[in-house]
Order: sequence, then C-alpha cells, then structure tokens
Amino acid sequence: MARKYLSKSTFKKGVQCKKSLYLYKFHPELADEISQQQEGVFQTGTDVGVLAQKLFPGGVDAGPEDYTKYFASFKHTQQLIDDGVEVIYEAGFCYDYVMCFVDILVKKEGKWYAYEVKSSTKVSDTHVIDASLQYYIMQKSGLDIADISITHIDNTYLRDGELDLQKLFTSQTVLKEAKNNIEYIKNKLKELHTVLADNCIPQADIGSYCNEPYSCNFKGECWKHIPEYSVFDIANLRANKKWNLYYNGHIKLKDIPSETKLSSNQQLEVHSYLTSSKIINHKKIADFVNNLSDNLYYLDFETYNPAIPPFEGLNPYQQTPFQYSAHCKNNGLLEHYEFLANPLNDPREPFIKSLINNMKKEGDILVYNIVFEKGRLNALIQSFPKYQNDLQSIIDRMKDLIIPFREKWYYDPVMKGGYSIKDVLPALVPGFSYDNLEINNGSLASAVFTNLASKNDKIEIQKIRENLLAYCKLDTYAMVKILEVLKSIQSV
Repeated sequence: MARKYLSKSTFKKGVQCKKSLYLYKFHPELADEISQQQEGVFQTGTDVGVLAQKLFPGGVDAGPEDYTKYFASFKHTQQLIDDGVEVIYEAGFCYDYVMCFVDILVKKEGKWYAYEVKSSTKVSDTHVIDASLQYYIMQKSGLDIADISITHIDNTYLRDGELDLQKLFTSQTVLKEAKNNIEYIKNKLKELHTVLADNCIPQADIGSYCNEPYSCNFKGECWKHIPEYSVFDIANLRANKKWNLYYNGHIKLKDIPSETKLSSNQQLEVHSYLTSSKIINHKKIADFVNNLSDNLYYLDFETYNPAIPPFEGLNPYQQTPFQYSAHCKNNGLLEHYEFLANPLNDPREPFIKSLINNMKKEGDILVYNIVFEKGRLNALIQSFPKYQNDLQSIIDRMKDLIIPFREKWYYDPVMKGGYSIKDVLPALVPGFSYDNLEINNGSLASAVFTNLASKNDKIEIQKIRENLLAYCKLDTYAMVKILEVLKSIQSV
C-alpha cells in the first residue's frame, strides 16, 4: 500500500480514533453526509481565520489553490521566506509525509512567530495538540520558531462601533506545551503511519471518543449495530452508566439488569417501552390545563449566534432573536402573527417592537422550554431597558408546555426518551411532521439565517425567508395541536 500523507485534520482524526482515520483515507464513501449545520460551523471557522489575518495586515497568502496543489504551496511558502516576506497567511510545510498549514506566520525582529486561529472562546487541549504538531513540522522543516500561539475569540468583547480586532481576538502562547509534546507527536505520527500502512480496517469498538472532542463522521457506519431505541436513549442517564451497560452487553432496553439503578422517570420510560404502554397522569395533566387562561398565545423564538458580532452592542456568540411565530387562541378563533428580521440590520429592536405589539391582548403565553425564551427576553431588557416594563409583562405571562412531558405526566414509547417538541409531536399527533419542510429544526434555521446576509439573488432570498417562516409557524401550530390532545386527555 502506497504511503499516505497526514495533515493536521487527519492527525486529529487519528488521535481521536484510528479506525476513523483509516476509513477517511480508504473508505470515504462510508462517511455520514455533512449537514448544513456542520457546513455552517466550517464556514464560521473560515470566516474567523480570514478576519484574524487583519491583525497582521499586508501579508501574502501561500495557501493551495485546491487540494491537488499542496506541494506548490510548500514551494511558494519557502520562496516567500527566502524573499524576506514577513507576514505569510496559510504558510505550508511538509516533513516525513506530514503536512501542515499555519494560519498566520509573522517575522518580528528577525524571529518567526506562528499563530493558529480558532473560532472558539478558549484554548482546549485539542488546540494545544494541533499547535504542537505544527511546531514540530515547522522545526523539522528548518524554520526556527520563536513562539507559537493560539489566537481565539474573546467572548467578553462588546462591539462598540466598528469591529476592534485587538479586542475581539486574544492570543495565548503554547510554546512550552509544544516543546513538551515533541516526543508525543513523534510517537503518535509513527503510530498513525503504521495504521495507514496496514491493509485492513483497525478493530475499534464504539466509545465516548465517538463524540469527543468532535463528533465522528463515521458514526453511521460504526453505530449501525445499535438499535433505534437503546440504552443510549434513556433520558438523563449518565454517560458512564450508558457505557457500562453497553460494554457489559446490555444494549437493548429489555437487556437492562434488574439491579441497575434508574430514577423513577427512567424506570417509567423503560417500562413504557417494554410493555408498549403509554403513561398518562390524568390529574396532573388536568391541573396543568385548567391553570391556563381561556385566551392563549403560543410563542416560539428562533435565534442565531454569530461568532463575529455583526452589530453594535453584541458579544461574540450572543444568542440573538431574529424571528418569532405566535398563534393566538382568542374566543375560540385561531390567529397567527409572525416576524422575521432583515439580516442586514440589527434584528433586536424591530423584534421587540413587533413582539410587544402582537402580545397586547390578555392571556397566558405558552412556550416550549421557558428557560430559553425568558433568557432571551431578559437579555433584550439589558440591552434595551426602555422596553423593560413591556418585556417583563410578557415574561410574567409565560407558561411552559414542556412540563407535562419532562415530568412524564404524559409519556409514549414513540417519544424514545425525549421530550422536545420534535419527540412529542409524533406521539400525540401521528402524521403531523416536519419532514416535508426545507428547514426542519432550529439549528438549521439559525445557520440559514446567519448566511442569508451574504445572499444576493432576490428569488433565493425570498425562498429562504418563506422556508424560515414556514418552519417557525409550524412550531407554534404544533403547540396548538399538542395542547388540544392534552385537553382531550384531561377531560376523560
């Protein structure tokens, strides 16, 4: 088998799981499809990296034009160094079948300083290993590095006017760690090259490392022996208990030993599945339903949290509402209100004004997971105190539709241990589904809206807006249908 090159990304993959590395190199067709949400994460990393280059302006980009031209990039980098260029972006190096690209390489007073840019808000152990690999390869390539740092986002930065990159980013040296990790890097590279030189897939059982530090994109292949509903789905069961059950051969719920300690709710969940029976606490449901006003709002927010604060008064990654849907049951009639922001403008104040205007009528406001909505409104009060009274009034009227399901007053094995609205809806209203929607979950809605500002095609923009409105509207209409079922239950 021809020797394979390792990169920083494949090195990380191999450190996490050798089988994942092997599958990536030799069986990429087995990888899970990349979701739009994951593509959004990748794009955020790219955008942050490009922005960080402005910390050291005037540099030359040595990055490859495409994945087939890595070696041209290595030559270009060396030529730039030889020519005396002092700021290089995506500087490429290769040593012993290992290649790396350094985000920013800067020469100051005759010494080289490397900066690895991360879109995170702190330095992780994984980041340190990344930098250690780069340090090792650069040193072995003949470039003496005076220091290597992780440059990441400072989430305490509050945008005030134009972006202040010196405050948005902060850098932390990891030179000491990189030097201390040299032997680890050498040994790990030898180990991974041995894995790639083999002619068979490494044997590796699933484990917590399938999700740590990153979710592996071969889970669909490696987890195919796990049934659709297994011990991994039991709500609020600690991870170590799940893995102990699995490693002792107890994967299906029917295999769980009787002596296994489970909470009362977990016992109800398992019993419900094994007996194919629903759990319905009529009294608790009746108390919940009867405590709601006759006139009732059903409210849902969508938020986004861009890494780079797009508007004044925002922190990096601040959860910012950009959309809501509200159904209103008033004297038996169902009305609908909605708001979707213009992505080119700060959405917060228009969101506030629209919400206050459409929540004027009396009545409880039913939400699903009240902690989230309350948190967003309290943040808006902090930023826009002139609306405090109106927003506080909305908060005070809120009640939480998640309670009957979180507390297992109503539980159906169809819910598979979950109590999100996506888990509950198929159980209470069979056939009512999000499957036909272009946007069918909140994470995707957030990712789509984040990218909407970069779109230019008016027809595409209009279609995306229609899809966002359709998704959010269905969320609150689903709440209407769920409460109808609860009302019918409590009257039995």
